[in-house]
Amino acid sequence: MSALAMTVLLHFIDVFGTFVFALSGATVGVRHRFDLFGVFVLAFVTAVGGGCVRDLCLGATPPAGLINVEYLVCVIIAIMLITFFQKIVFSFEKPALFFDALGLGFFAAFGANKAYVHTHEIFFSILMGCISAVGGGCIRDILTGRSPVILTKEIYASAALIGAWIQILGSSGVIPPQYSIWLAIGSCTAIRMVSLRYNITLKTITNKYLD
Repeated sequence: MSALAMTVLLHFIDVFGTFVFALSGATVGVRHRFDLFGVFVLAFVTAVGGGCVRDLCLGATPPAGLINVEYLVCVIIAIMLITFFQKIVFSFEKPALFFDALGLGFFAAFGANKAYVHTHEIFFSILMGCISAVGGGCIRDILTGRSPVILTKEIYASAALIGAWIQILGSSGVIPPQYSIWLAIGSCTAIRMVSLRYNITLKTITNKYLD
């Protein structure tokens, strides 16, 4: 795969992942009976929150999520879908979980690659990939008064870490990058979906001294 083709692919992954997460945030906003502005805020922070945190950590300012018009278009389209095709969107609850997991894989791979291009630091890039993937959802959960998914037993952030690690294998040249990006996305998505399907969770530490 040529450098141009890889650049186009990464751009598509970034935009599609933004749309998927925007739709996820908009759906949560509607479920919580937020007004139009509230739904927009949730959709926007879910879509670009993680990327903004990543860019701030990289010193890549202003963050792409705040200046890229394509991201705003993704958010607007997501809100239009949840407004005019709400019944259809909500009827696809299981597909929505799949697309959320797919977005998780997209952002983990894209974020890790962007961080590695900027720093060439392996562990930092893996962490940034994870933050790109889960940061927006974490902000969304806080705004809606829920415990962030990454702090519960669900396998979410750990799936993003694995996806980011696989992508770094490609970004650093250990495996061909044209394969690593699909392997990273597929692995992260599969881990998330399998954990949901079979209710696989991480073990919690029980406080034996609570009444």
